Amino acid sequence: MRSAELWRPPESWMSISTIDCHTEGEPLRVITAGFPAVHGETILERRRYMKAHHDSLRTALMWEPRGHADMYGCLISPPVSKGAQFGVLFMHNEGYSTMCGHGIIGVATVVLETGMLPMVAPVSEIRIDTPAGVVTAYARVEDGRVKSVYFRNVASFALAMDEKVHVPGLGDVRYDLAFGGAFYAYVDADTLGLSLGPGSFRELIESGMAIKKEIMKSRPVSHPFEAELSFLYGTIFTGHSSNTGVQSRHVCVFAEGEVDRSPTGTGVSGRLALLYARGEIGLDQTVVIESIIGSSFTGRVKELTQYGPHLAVVPEVEGSAHITGRYEHIIDPQDPFRNGFMLR
Repeated sequence: MRSAELWRPPESWMSISTIDCHTEGEPLRVITAGFPAVHGETILERRRYMKAHHDSLRTALMWEPRGHADMYGCLISPPVSKGAQFGVLFMHNEGYSTMCGHGIIGVATVVLETGMLPMVAPVSEIRIDTPAGVVTAYARVEDGRVKSVYFRNVASFALAMDEKVHVPGLGDVRYDLAFGGAFYAYVDADTLGLSLGPGSFRELIESGMAIKKEIMKSRPVSHPFEAELSFLYGTIFTGHSSNTGVQSRHVCVFAEGEVDRSPTGTGVSGRLALLYARGEIGLDQTVVIESIIGSSFTGRVKELTQYGPHLAVVPEVEGSAHITGRYEHIIDPQDPFRNGFMLR
C-alpha cells in the first residue's frame, strides 16, 4: 500500500498550518502558516480587516469539523508597537477577543518551544501586541522547556460593584463588572444555587448567557478609550473551593456560550481589580484561582495606575501550557461544509 505521507492536496485547495496547545486545559490553535495577509496599521485595524475579509477562515478553523463549539485560536502577525516581537489576533466561536490570558500563556509557550523565537534561561521575555494593548509575557525556562508563563496584563479596573439585574428564570441577580482586557460580569454562584463542577456544564452555559444578555440590555459597558472594547464579553461565576490554598473557583461563560476550561486569564485580571477595590487583597499578594476542571492560575496585583477615570491595577497572571499537536488543515473548495458549522 502506498504511504499516505506521499499524498499532496491539489493546488486549488487551501492549506493552513497550526500548532495546537492547551493552557490549563483550555485549547489554543496557533495559526503559523498558509493564512492570507491581514492588513492594518494597528491590531484593532487588523481585527476589523479579518472580520470583513477572512471570517470564513475563522469559522473553518474554530467550528466543526476541524474544531468544536469551545475551540479557541490565534493568528500570529507582525508587530505594530516599538519593541514588540509579534502581534496576535484571538478568535473563538463567535468572533474575535480583545485580549486573552490563556492565549498569551499558550502562544508564548508555542513560539519558544518550536524555536520561532529564541529561548533564554531562566526567563524569556516576550512583548506581544494585542487588540487591548501591549502585553509582556515572561516564560520560566528549565532544561530547555517552558515550565510556566506569567504575563503583565493591560490596566484592569472595576467598572461597577453590587449591581442588580432581573433575569427571567433566575430572579434578581447581583453582579460586579470589571475589565481585565475584556469586560466580564462576576456573579456568586452560591446565590443562584449553581454548582461549579463539570456536571453543571449545561446549566452554567444557559445561566451565564441569560445574565450576559440582560446586563447588555440594561446598561452600557464602556471602555474609556476604545469603542471596540465597549462590550460585555462574558459571565464569570465565582465560588468557594474545597482545595487548601485556593482563593476561589471561576467558571467563565463567554462569546456564544463557550466555557473556559482554564480559570480565564483576563477574567482573573478583572477579579484581582475587584478584590483590590474591596480591600480583600493588597499589592503583590498572590492568590490562586481554579477552573471548572481543577486547573489553576496564580495572580497578583503588581502596581496601581490611573486609566482614564478609573483607578486601575496592573495584574500579573501565571499558568502553564503544553503543545498537543501539529496540523495541516486542508480546505477543499468543493466541500459544502468547508467554512464549518457549529452544534451546541
